[in-house]
Amino acid sequence: MLTVLGASGFIGRRLCERLRGSAMEYFAPRREESLFGRTLGDVVYCIGLTADFRTRGFDTVEAHVVKLLTVLRDCDLDSLLYLSSTRLYRSSVPLAREEDALELRPLDPSDLYNISKAMGESLALNCGRSARVARISNVYGKDFESENFLPSIIREAVTQGRVILRSSPDSERDYINVDIVVDGLIQIASRGQYQIYNLASGKNVSTRALVKRLQEITGCAVEFRPDAPDMSFPPIDIERMKTEFTFRGSDILADLPHMVNLHRKHWEKSSGQY
Repeated sequence: MLTVLGASGFIGRRLCERLRGSAMEYFAPRREESLFGRTLGDVVYCIGLTADFRTRGFDTVEAHVVKLLTVLRDCDLDSLLYLSSTRLYRSSVPLAREEDALELRPLDPSDLYNISKAMGESLALNCGRSARVARISNVYGKDFESENFLPSIIREAVTQGRVILRSSPDSERDYINVDIVVDGLIQIASRGQYQIYNLASGKNVSTRALVKRLQEITGCAVEFRPDAPDMSFPPIDIERMKTEFTFRGSDILADLPHMVNLHRKHWEKSSGQY
């Protein structure tokens, strides 16, 4: 049995949808539901914050570390898969591999997220329980109101016809479709042989290429702030996923027309135009 913690979040919700359509038994407790006395089986820990972590420091640590501690210490489980992030890798690394040492900077406010995720990883992997970690890149899908980079610029293009970029055109990120993430999580949780997996597409896409494609699809205007910083991340090595699970990544530029269509329908319906 799989237990999905954080089932109301973007990835957790999609994971539960997939499990409902399969023959796998699963349990998705509500946020405040007590887990004591329950047999949880293989746990997928999806609890976490994303774009709002900078203004919710205590909540970030609570989600990434404190709640995890209680689950690992007090619950009856067979194994746990902790959802982490490829944000942990620095851009100075030519190719980000699971074995790479991590650089963390407590004085950098943006690193609160990284430090809390690294603490969650370390706790899970060193507490004496059977545990694995999935470091996930930038996930996209039906996530319409998120303040994360990709959904926010698609939303602006669709609803306002204008996108203002706060990162440089040369910034690069790895993007992966949520459905591919869900498939990977099920495979890792049920039969993964390693402790840490990179769950990504394995190729970076520049902001320049992304907004150019977005302009072609929507006709939106694009403005880059003159002082916009470079927000690049290293390419992610996914050889471990490919070798063990015959894994394939996704192509955000090919998927972008579909993503724009989904957003357009959602916001037209929300505004009463659909």
